[in-house]
Amino acid sequence: MKLKKKRKSKRMRGKGTHGWGARKKHQGSGHRGGCGMAGSGKRADQKKTLVIKLYGNKYFGKQGFTSRGTERRLNKVINVGDIEREFESTIKKFGNKEGTLDLSDYKILGGGEIKRKVTIKAFTASESAREKVEKAGGKIILEENRRKEAPKKPAEKKE
Repeated sequence: MKLKKKRKSKRMRGKGTHGWGARKKHQGSGHRGGCGMAGSGKRADQKKTLVIKLYGNKYFGKQGFTSRGTERRLNKVINVGDIEREFESTIKKFGNKEGTLDLSDYKILGGGEIKRKVTIKAFTASESAREKVEKAGGKIILEENRRKEAPKKPAEKKE
């Protein structure tokens, strides 16, 4: 009675048939088959449902780095016109108890018009945005710059 049976891969090293009959049926490079997601490329329509089920929609298409020419803006921006146009949803999303809009991650830009008197707490704002909000009777409160700036060198004295 054999208790431990060695695996075929251990017993059949070398260029043998490994239990696949003739050499040409399995060992040739045309019939290697594959494991995992091998063969899920151009002609694998029958595998697509399986792939989507296991990996979701992120499997197909391009992922990874973008070239410098197509990099997106990293800082969040919002126009005063957008605040005016979608005021109710902006209040629900960013409003706080004091009645100010807490847009502390955003830069406020001056695109569009604003007619409401509103207090906005922002990371930074453009000059035109400040003028438009103050003209409407509101104000923009800027947070102190959170970016860490390089320490400035002391000015050298001229002799």
